[in-house]
Amino acid sequence: MTEILLTPVLENEIPALQKLALATWEPTYCNIISKEQIEYMYDEIYSDEALQKQMQNGQRFFFILEAAETVGFLSFSCTDPEEGRFKLNKIYLLPEMQGHGFGRQALTGAEEIVKKLHGKVLELNVNRLNKAKVFYENCGYKIVRVEDIPIGEYFMNDYVMEKQLA
Repeated sequence: MTEILLTPVLENEIPALQKLALATWEPTYCNIISKEQIEYMYDEIYSDEALQKQMQNGQRFFFILEAAETVGFLSFSCTDPEEGRFKLNKIYLLPEMQGHGFGRQALTGAEEIVKKLHGKVLELNVNRLNKAKVFYENCGYKIVRVEDIPIGEYFMNDYVMEKQLA
């Protein structure tokens, strides 16, 4: 299997990030939430302004590359520097690239970067109906609580999962 590479996303690469998000967002959520909610959340999270704000607020974005081709992206941020707590905000692979081990490699790569930043815990949210929950469990993440997060007139019905890194 080819090794993946994580490369930082620069602010001028937001259009490429948006293109990837558009290609991954609907396939990820089409069987979980309504088309209207998918469109609303996409616009809220992936507009130019929203992505710039996320970057300015310390969220680090990375392209996931396999054989020099961009196959996905991820992002994380520090939520509590004293406790070494980080949050994996996003991890998405193009649908045709899923199931080949690239997600596990990307997640491991993110964990390694977080450890270098003195991270001890990596937390993430996953929709309670998302099949990725099993993927995260297989990567060592455990459910620590359930959250229903309002976003506009919709809710994100999530599990919060975490993994001890140190």
